[in-house]
Amino acid sequence: MRLLFDGLCLLQLVSVSCTSRPEPEQGRSSDEHTAFFADDTVQTAVPTETPATGASGSIGNFVKASKAATPAVVHIKTTYGASGNYAAGYGQGYDSPAGRGSAMASGSGVLITGNGYIATNNHVVENASQIEVILPDNRQFPAKLVGRDPNTDLALLKIEADSLPSIRLGNSDKVQVGEWVVAVGYPFSLNTTVTAGIVSAKARSIGIINRPSQRGYAAPAGNTGIESFIQTDAAINPGNSGGALVNTDGELIGINSAIASQTGSYAGYAFAIPVNLARKILGDLRKYGTVKRGLLGVSYPSPAVEAQYLQQQGLQPGVVKGVYITGVLENSAAAAAGLQEGDIIQSIDGVQLNSSAEFSERIARHRPGDEVKLTYLRNKQRRTTSATLKGEEATATARGNASLEKIYNKLGASFAPVPAAIKQQLNLQAGVLVQEVRRGGFFDQVGIPSGTIIAFINGQAIDSPQDIDQALLSAQNGIIQVLAIAPDGSRVVFDFSLGT
Repeated sequence: MRLLFDGLCLLQLVSVSCTSRPEPEQGRSSDEHTAFFADDTVQTAVPTETPATGASGSIGNFVKASKAATPAVVHIKTTYGASGNYAAGYGQGYDSPAGRGSAMASGSGVLITGNGYIATNNHVVENASQIEVILPDNRQFPAKLVGRDPNTDLALLKIEADSLPSIRLGNSDKVQVGEWVVAVGYPFSLNTTVTAGIVSAKARSIGIINRPSQRGYAAPAGNTGIESFIQTDAAINPGNSGGALVNTDGELIGINSAIASQTGSYAGYAFAIPVNLARKILGDLRKYGTVKRGLLGVSYPSPAVEAQYLQQQGLQPGVVKGVYITGVLENSAAAAAGLQEGDIIQSIDGVQLNSSAEFSERIARHRPGDEVKLTYLRNKQRRTTSATLKGEEATATARGNASLEKIYNKLGASFAPVPAAIKQQLNLQAGVLVQEVRRGGFFDQVGIPSGTIIAFINGQAIDSPQDIDQALLSAQNGIIQVLAIAPDGSRVVFDFSLGT
């Protein structure tokens, strides 16, 4: 199964609530129902006439959800320079007329406030020289890029307009597998299009954010991608990227970002960024222009190898309810809280954890200085602690001071230059040979044998053991992604987590 960032198509959807807003549910703040940002002025919604269709979740409520969502779905058009440096395969791209040498692409967006703030995907607007927003009533506005976050594939735009319809927020934590959902967007540059399906999974990690691209494996220095997608079978296609996934009450529960497909078009599954994470990220972009990340400072197996790693530690994946800690960064929030390698974090602020993807999302909702309450197991004994999260700069400094020897001990491998004859045979411009793999290390655990050639780490070409040193030390957080060539000539991609 190929994924969107693999040259297939990322999608966008947008939705907005124009129905009168109900009273807040018990346990949910009125702010959550009415405004995306805490200091927003809430716009008066336009009532919609909908038949009495029963409880939320019934098929009949598709009409209600569509009427509530479509007024806030916007069409985003982007223009790029002569190089056409847009994210190929992520949106709906096309050449400009008259052979002017520029390129254009198309996506979707969600009006999240009445005064013109719009949520979309980072990949929709990245590297764009011009961004244009077209409202459902065909009004057109130039858009300003307020900020973007490649690590969650989110971006925030602003247009100069007031009294716009805006989306009503749901609560992605309360979304249930099997729940009916509706997607709204501009697939294939068509006008507003609505599709429906169910939530087929939650906290899904598919290894797509900050993945090495087709164009030279360009990627940030240190893969800090946060993936805990809502998976749905609502039909999403190229051009949908950046739009909204809504529940049958018309509430935003996710920003659609990717599809799993072998053709580039809808083939069964799509993935949305949970709105509870999006709210924090977009709020930071509005207030600071960048994302303020609170970091705990622990490492853990990446989702792709989590079950295998636990088995190698003599643990049954189905029995371990939580996240197995493989390392604690010195001088980090985790170290100050007393966490140790081998601990199993079971809950954050009372919320049970079932996967590392869910864990990374929960931490990503916090800023530096936030305190989180942790429940964990050590030697089968249940314990509790509190940790005050640190910022990226403090965590990067701590990691930079950590010895490479410790990192290499975790990897369990040594490296050497690739002989010139092998480079010529495989037509390689760069690469480092895995010379030795030690029992119990990460390479041994994931089955990377000696003789493998490391070609890229986090998108950077590797041509010497010193390049590996630099790549490991520059990775500030999250997952180090390695592209390698196996001894049989096949290409493999694997992840190594340094911490969150």
